[in-house]
Amino acid sequence: TSTWIFFSFLKKKKKYIANFRFPQHSLGIHVDSSPNIPTLTASYAHGTSSSPLLHYTVAEALQRTVERVPDREAMAFLQDGVRKTFAQFQQDVDQAAAGLLALGLTKGDRLGMWGPNTYEWILFQFATAKAGIIMVSVNPAYQQQEVEYALRKAGCKAVVCPAQFRTQKYCDMLRKICPEIETATPGDIRSPRLPELRTVIVLDSRQPGMHHFEDVMQAGSSRFVQQLHDLQKKISFDDPINIQFTSGTTGAPKGATLSHHNIVNNAFYTGHRVGYDWRPLTRICLPVPLYHCFGSVGGGLCMAVHGISLVFPSAGYDGKANLAAVESERCTFIYGTPTMYVDLLSQPDFAKYDLSSIEGGVMAGSPCPPELVRKIIGVGIKQITLGYGTTENSPVTFCGSPIDNLERKAETCGYIMDHLEVNVWGQKECITPEGWYKTGDIGSMDGFSYLKIEGRIKDLIIRGGENVYPAEIEQFLHTHPKVKEAQVVGVMDERMGEEVCACIKLGQVRHNPYSIAHFKVPRYVLFVTTYPLTITGKIQKNKLREEAEEQLRLVKGK
Repeated sequence: TSTWIFFSFLKKKKKYIANFRFPQHSLGIHVDSSPNIPTLTASYAHGTSSSPLLHYTVAEALQRTVERVPDREAMAFLQDGVRKTFAQFQQDVDQAAAGLLALGLTKGDRLGMWGPNTYEWILFQFATAKAGIIMVSVNPAYQQQEVEYALRKAGCKAVVCPAQFRTQKYCDMLRKICPEIETATPGDIRSPRLPELRTVIVLDSRQPGMHHFEDVMQAGSSRFVQQLHDLQKKISFDDPINIQFTSGTTGAPKGATLSHHNIVNNAFYTGHRVGYDWRPLTRICLPVPLYHCFGSVGGGLCMAVHGISLVFPSAGYDGKANLAAVESERCTFIYGTPTMYVDLLSQPDFAKYDLSSIEGGVMAGSPCPPELVRKIIGVGIKQITLGYGTTENSPVTFCGSPIDNLERKAETCGYIMDHLEVNVWGQKECITPEGWYKTGDIGSMDGFSYLKIEGRIKDLIIRGGENVYPAEIEQFLHTHPKVKEAQVVGVMDERMGEEVCACIKLGQVRHNPYSIAHFKVPRYVLFVTTYPLTITGKIQKNKLREEAEEQLRLVKGK
């Protein structure tokens, strides 16, 4: 089975497109170490590697590490005081997996994981994988309409969530979608709005019609433990195991289905690229959300494959908690979106923290400004590594090396990953007859296969690492009776990379900000009388963005 990625870039005022896939028979650039000879003479690269693809399931990858380093600390959740060695984690995974089987879930069923970074999140990530259940990663900021769409689209039979976290009242939202839960027998929910849903598992309190987390952990009797053991012979590394919601071209998120093979190999080669194989005692400060591939694959799967340790500073993002975690836990690596690194540097008491343990880090999730990379290196995180990818590709497709020079670190997002192909050519359809998949990103690749991302041809806004779909917000704004027309664009922002700007014709917006996820709420609202149009009457969003930035005085020199 091939996996593809596709991006476009500008050259000589013409649009070109690059595509990636796992190759069958091809030659290319060797990527066991940073390429130092510009061997590419055409717009094609194949990341040839001396390391073969792994053929493990997620459970097998974890088991191998447990056998190798059972007493090493696998993870620490500082806010909740939870610490687990690999052996302890494995025991909990088996118990939770057997419990899910006892609750009536079977191989191929979908379970939605909806909540912040807690131990239970990563526990269910591995428990579902061991039981052959497909985990659906649901954004913890989703509101009622959004979560209903995701759960129905994926056909979730079960949902795991806390009753609430901060302002998010998860169980209340589920009850509004499915009022039948209130009087249902736990495990036998019947609702027309979510026809597949049978079970809700609550992590922090007991709720009518729902199971509690402890019910799962106690349900796995010896019969279900044996059933789990027998099931391992029926689970293949090619089985789908995770559905991640990502950008949708029509305004609604689309679910990308990933297999054991996808995520185990991506974690293996990404970890190998940044050096986890030669520094096995790596401790990663991990503030990025687990529902995102960056957290679940770059964090959770890298832990299982490479035997590294994860440190979670807080359940929800907290810039100061990250600094405290690095100091107290002597973290050697740190993950983050560009926005998170901006926050790190801008903490008022940044200088008082001892960050001498940090050797390197990974910056990804949205375009990384070269100036920010230089600042990060300047404060001592010298082996910072940039990555680029898409959820559909599990996710990393390009990644730098910790020992790359400053120019490569700051100006590119690394070189092609092992066993992937990239081709740069003229525009084609979204998915071509040959199987190439288009991302719509604009960039260029040099003779060493190092990639520069310069923008996007699609409308997707990336705000602090979160994908925001303008069409979705436009549809939402149009529900207000005073809004005649709304167009949403991304405008430049030093901290978030991009901010959401709504350009509204003949109306006012007074919506409750909690009606949609907080990161989608427009920071700027401009009232306009006209929009820039093409000769055929289509709105020119690139021109609208320029006009908005100029009006908001976000353009340098204005």
